[in-house]
Amino acid sequence: MITIEPLEVDGIIFTAVSVELPKTTLLTISNDVGYIMCAALDVDIFNEIPKLQERNVVAGRAMGVRTIDQLLHAPLEKITDASKEYGWEVGITGKEALLKIS
Repeated sequence: MITIEPLEVDGIIFTAVSVELPKTTLLTISNDVGYIMCAALDVDIFNEIPKLQERNVVAGRAMGVRTIDQLLHAPLEKITDASKEYGWEVGITGKEALLKIS
């Protein structure tokens, strides 16, 4: 099942997506600038492959989250190089990261 819902964070609307997959759930919260996600996907690819680096993808990843609420409050353990332009750092919460790109 795929669930797509608006998510209000301190008065700002983001899009929360939950995709139920076999033995895991893919979670993302995004706006038109960037996104945060669970560890089901890898952000390193955007830092390591030159053609993808050119895209300047703003993304961060949190480990061990199972719900959108947990993703909001978990620290990001990986971020893309492009996200640093918005003040993202490893360790900030998903909520803090989202507010920096709002």
